[in-house]
Amino acid sequence: MVPNPPVDRRTAKIGLALGGGGPLGGIYEIGALRALDESLEGLDLNNLHVYVGVSTGAFVAANLANQLTSAQMCRIFVKNEAEVHPFHPEVFYRPAFREYFRRLLSVPGLLVEACGRFINNPRDQSFLEALTVLSHAVPAGIFDNEGLHEYLEHAYSMLGRTNDFRLLSRRLYLVAADLESSEAVKFGAPGYDHVPISKAVQASVALPGLYLPVEIDGRYYMDGTLRKGLHASVALEEGADLVIAVNPLVPIDAKRAVENGTMKPGALRNNGMPNILSQTYRTMVYSRMKAGMAIYEDEYPGAEIITFEPTRDDAKMFFSNVFSFQSRRMVCEHAYLMTRRDLLRRYDELQERLEPFGIRIRRDILEDEQRTISTSLYGEMLPLYVAKEKEEGRHYLNRISHGLEGVADFLQGARHIL
Repeated sequence: MVPNPPVDRRTAKIGLALGGGGPLGGIYEIGALRALDESLEGLDLNNLHVYVGVSTGAFVAANLANQLTSAQMCRIFVKNEAEVHPFHPEVFYRPAFREYFRRLLSVPGLLVEACGRFINNPRDQSFLEALTVLSHAVPAGIFDNEGLHEYLEHAYSMLGRTNDFRLLSRRLYLVAADLESSEAVKFGAPGYDHVPISKAVQASVALPGLYLPVEIDGRYYMDGTLRKGLHASVALEEGADLVIAVNPLVPIDAKRAVENGTMKPGALRNNGMPNILSQTYRTMVYSRMKAGMAIYEDEYPGAEIITFEPTRDDAKMFFSNVFSFQSRRMVCEHAYLMTRRDLLRRYDELQERLEPFGIRIRRDILEDEQRTISTSLYGEMLPLYVAKEKEEGRHYLNRISHGLEGVADFLQGARHIL
């Protein structure tokens, strides 16, 4: 094998690619990025050459490009400690009442159409078969994520941030899928850079069936993982010499998980169809990602791609409750610790690959067994966010948690493949 040519640290271009995985996937990415941020000396996650995000990775990438640090994101989106414009998870779960009402109004007309089909051609299909036209009354999505766009639009209007791709100091690409053509679209690229960043994030996270398609310039867009799970190639196309990728979406290896004690025997099969659908979806996305990574080695010789992701025997991500405030904290802390462990386990290999880019792994930090995500956060004062628990905030989150418990079972399947 011919060795790669030496890298000029002064001109080396580093990119970040963040995959999908729903709200919990985004929380996992924040925890993993926090571990990388404090452990990799010489890497500035807010000053990279290019950022690429898909699904909830688009949400995290857009915040990094807008100069929110990994510490700030932990405080705001995981610990709910924002003093200015606080984030509430229910922005992801606003019922699409207008869509429900519109579909309900269509039922009488669909019944008339079904009766007409049967009367005009009774030998073609039975009356029950004619009634299948009523499937058109099923809503296009359970939730309307317009609230996410509104939240980010407000947050990016603050001093030092922007909702305009063209005004960012770094390149940002958020990938969504065009519903009608099925093609991947890179918001932030020429021809799509006029779209507000907040709207592009809304489109990229719109998982089919869970969220309504998002209309932009007369076209409808959905979750970008429909095409690929990671889209690291976008960063490589932009000339990145090193791409750091975080992929939260991996299928569970049930046998290994049982052997390691992270799940009970039969849990995947016995908990119903939602878990089966989740495993199927994860397997499809993960296999496409692996196939793409193998191709990149030939198409972009000399480029380095370093991926961080949950292990296949880790059931905590698979079975975590997206509606639980405690689960969000647990997933973030778990991602932080697992990424630290992965860095330490691969220390020699990764140091050799990162050293040409002027990045040094802080082994002293990784070997500090007393270090947690909380101990790494506090002591750093922020101009807009203060790290402190508020009693009223805790009461508010408890009310939200209790209110969501009633719908948790109904949305069991959705939370896994978000």
